[in-house]
Amino acid sequence: MLGRRDAMRAMTMSAFAAPVLGAVTARDPWARADSIAARVRGPRFPRRRFDIRDYGASGDGVTDCTAAIRSAIRACHEAGGGHVDVPEGRFATGAIHLLSNVDLHVTEGARLLFSTDPKAYLPLVLTRFEGVELLNYSPLIYAFGQRNIAVTGSGVLDGQADNDHWWPWKGSGDHGWEPGEPRQAEARAALFVQAEQGVPVKQRVYGEGGYLRPSFIQPYRCENVLIEGVTIVNSPMWEIHPTLSQNVLVQNVTVMTHGPNNDGCNPESSRMVVIRGCTFDTGDDCIAIKSGRNADGRRVNVPSEYILVEGCTFRDGHGGMTIGSEMSGGVREVFIRDCAMSSPNLDIALRFKTNSVRGGFVEGFHARDLEIGQVGGSVIDVNFFYEEGPGHGFNPRVGGIDVRNMTVRTAKRALNLRGYADAPIRGVTLMDVDFGATATPSVVEHVEDLVLKNVRANGEPMIVP
Repeated sequence: MLGRRDAMRAMTMSAFAAPVLGAVTARDPWARADSIAARVRGPRFPRRRFDIRDYGASGDGVTDCTAAIRSAIRACHEAGGGHVDVPEGRFATGAIHLLSNVDLHVTEGARLLFSTDPKAYLPLVLTRFEGVELLNYSPLIYAFGQRNIAVTGSGVLDGQADNDHWWPWKGSGDHGWEPGEPRQAEARAALFVQAEQGVPVKQRVYGEGGYLRPSFIQPYRCENVLIEGVTIVNSPMWEIHPTLSQNVLVQNVTVMTHGPNNDGCNPESSRMVVIRGCTFDTGDDCIAIKSGRNADGRRVNVPSEYILVEGCTFRDGHGGMTIGSEMSGGVREVFIRDCAMSSPNLDIALRFKTNSVRGGFVEGFHARDLEIGQVGGSVIDVNFFYEEGPGHGFNPRVGGIDVRNMTVRTAKRALNLRGYADAPIRGVTLMDVDFGATATPSVVEHVEDLVLKNVRANGEPMIVP
């Protein structure tokens, strides 16, 4: 139902990206990064403005404004586009669905309070849960197949998730769940089995009784997307989740939410993406590039590619800049520069997680000019033993990792590089890197073409085992 269409989209986008980047010499990856930055600008909108109060919204924090917001979006769209204004106040709402040529503008002093009633996210929509397509609760802000859409402003998007709402569905005692209460484990396992068996997506129907949490913002199969300026707090699950989308700009956004699976920004099977000037303080990976999970990721078979991260700040998180683990469709041409990371609760700075069930590939990861203060675990971690580990028939291919001009203050370990004997990590170059003070030796297993140039740890030239 979906594979052929997505394959056609992938070929179309590859044809689109090649002229943009092909004129740039292959020997200068940062010129390619500059080309991505120049190309991904964000959509422009007509000057028409639609105040949600004119459609019945009230900023008292109690009145359900869902219908009013949807009416304003529809009117804006039908007029040819413009800005739907959320003024100062507290506006309670359910799912918001964006339409083409509409900017949802959340002004300073405005707070959108998203309902904690799961019924507010019905009817079901086509979405992805941990890299697998299904019909499930709508993301809090969702768009399907739209062009020129945005969420902007300096206001707050509040998912209102906490240890009493959404988070307990994870099934973890750390987030309010107690034995006997509803949890996602059974539905999650059933979904993954359906995907492995090739059950058509239209038959993977979840929602009520499944307890699979929705993402916060998800443009699905969209083009020309801007998310700018807003602060995102208290999310049920992943925060910003562009899926099968292209030309996406995430700029000057603040994400502060520490629930389970509260990743900051997860471009999935998306291309031409720029994440710039953002702050991430999260309960999971700050940024994680993904491309589908296992058999379902291979069925859709659309990589994430041409992604630039620059000028961002990373605080708490399992990983700062991460690729995986749902990367079965592959990842290529990722760039990160001029970023700062530091927190005792930041486990890993640059993280690559996969295994022989996920498979997939990483071709071309480029990092430079990174300032890393404190890291709880490894600075660079490439781990083929994540979760299921080896022996499942889909060995990953990871290589072309290049890190330059990076300084670290303290970390447990500089490197944790663990490939397979029959599928080694191929090609890791570190140049002008100071790992600062590290507590334990690096781990390097099954790595080919590891190149160290002017690399230091604990004040001495670094020697790897």
